Amino acid sequence: MTDLIGARSASEDLSARVPPWTRLSWAVLGYGLSVVVFLCGKMIRAADYVGRDNDDVMRLVQVRDLLAGQSWFDLTQVRLGLDGGTLMHWSRLIDLPIAALITLFKPFAGAESAEAMALAVWPMILVLPLMAAMGLAGRRAGGPQCMHFCLFFTAIFVVTSNRFQAGSIDHHNVQLVLAAVMIAMLVDRQYRAESFAIAGVAAALAIAIGAETTPFVAVICLLVAVLWACEGQRFAAAATAFGAALATTVSAAFFLTVPPHLYAAVTCDSLSLAFFSLSALGGGLLAVSALAASRLGRFGRLLVLGLNGVITAGFALGIAPQCLKNPLDDLDPLLWELWLDNVTEAQSFLALARQGSGGLGAFYFSGFFALAICAWRIRRRDRVALHLILGSLVLVTWCIALMQVRGAVFSNLIAILPASLLLVDLRTNSMRERRRALASLIYAVAVLVSVPAVWALAGELATNGAADLAGNGDRRQGWGLCTSAEAMTDLRQLPPTLVVDPSNMGASILRFTEHRALSAPYHRNPEGMLTELRIGLAAPEEAAHMLRRLGNPVIAFCAKDPQTRLVIEKAHDGLYSQLNAGKVPDFLDALPVTPGTGLKLFRLKH
Repeated sequence: MTDLIGARSASEDLSARVPPWTRLSWAVLGYGLSVVVFLCGKMIRAADYVGRDNDDVMRLVQVRDLLAGQSWFDLTQVRLGLDGGTLMHWSRLIDLPIAALITLFKPFAGAESAEAMALAVWPMILVLPLMAAMGLAGRRAGGPQCMHFCLFFTAIFVVTSNRFQAGSIDHHNVQLVLAAVMIAMLVDRQYRAESFAIAGVAAALAIAIGAETTPFVAVICLLVAVLWACEGQRFAAAATAFGAALATTVSAAFFLTVPPHLYAAVTCDSLSLAFFSLSALGGGLLAVSALAASRLGRFGRLLVLGLNGVITAGFALGIAPQCLKNPLDDLDPLLWELWLDNVTEAQSFLALARQGSGGLGAFYFSGFFALAICAWRIRRRDRVALHLILGSLVLVTWCIALMQVRGAVFSNLIAILPASLLLVDLRTNSMRERRRALASLIYAVAVLVSVPAVWALAGELATNGAADLAGNGDRRQGWGLCTSAEAMTDLRQLPPTLVVDPSNMGASILRFTEHRALSAPYHRNPEGMLTELRIGLAAPEEAAHMLRRLGNPVIAFCAKDPQTRLVIEKAHDGLYSQLNAGKVPDFLDALPVTPGTGLKLFRLKH
């Protein structure tokens, strides 16, 4: 069978005299270092060395606990939620390099400076592997010109997103790098075993680090299996390498990060028996099939592949049927109403459209454009398999983004490849026909519409106007001040106790103080979040009983907090409404606070 990925481009043949890795390395360094310099400039102007996402703050808290002696296998955040703490679902595989960097810098920089340096260095370290993977994917898919387009668009992707800025230490940037690595390996037209082994390792690590990428990894596995069914013996070594690497790496990650007493536990939001066993089983079956059945005809291989699918699906239904649905479906309706329905990254396309969000284009158009390109190429019989692969990967991430906008960052990244392949042809056409202004115009327009930041700029101008775009409105002047270091100073002066806080404040309380936070925006702490919301909604007398059952807590009240505003609007006679109106119930004492932060502190009277 002919090469499924496509023929070599003319531009690649012309550059054959230059070693490919040399061209790629210099290009990656050129683009990557420019991006790092830009990010350093943004870092210098940043108000804090930790990212502004709650997850960045909570990750730092988790790393601090590890460095303070908490067990590698113990992910319990003991200072979050009700008595007993909250078992977090984040992987130690991300904590480890950040903790190592802090340990490296601490002897000569001090504790706080070491944290600041580590949190600045870690996201920027990831820029070069992302650029290298995207550049390699572009070169393998369409030659040197495509490589440069991919690097150019990836550079814009990095500098216009918040995933690689200093302080962004959540796991999403690592997942983006792993996704890019999988794509670069999958488009290897020579089907090198080492490429697909690397793809298998990246797929396993993506599963181990976070469940968000599980659908993407599942499609990667399906594509590799289909390639084997189509190509047979020619693809046998690659399929074997992928399956074996996936099974081996996910097994290693499971036993290195999951405590023995949880080996039999099934969770759907982290690496557990469910994802481990299914990944290891699927990878192992693919490797064995490639070794034993590659000489069969295509129909025979498809039968073997179908049997593997039935075995894996049956195993999934037997061991983890609950993981076939959204793990957040079981949340209390009150949490959906007052928390999750108002989390921007968890919003659906329809929810954003109803709100008239100006970000729709930035979130969705690049992925839609890439899907249209792939469909057009397939219809024209132009590198069909390549565009089937890219289209499948864009489609799964774009559909995830339709349900939760957080998936858009992955579809925007993957969309770079189909767009770059198109732009290579459009650029060639515009240069060949210099007198045709239309060809140049089409090329220029295609470049612009391929950049999500262009759509973000247009949406911002359309919805908020140039004044807001210039940055005249600062969220830190609103509820963000309640989570600032200045606001936390007042709490830090109190003896450690439980703080009844809105969820947006929880991570900052854990970061800046020794207190225990009742609420933080994590679905594994539903009882803590519900308790705080019910206290705020309850009439003062009922709230007093609820507070006394918690011991001697401190109430942290921020009237400008978005969730607190929802509570005030929902219960006009509730405790938070009373506090917002300046009516302090008799059972509470107001504590001194720093003026201007917007934070008010109260404690039960003895």
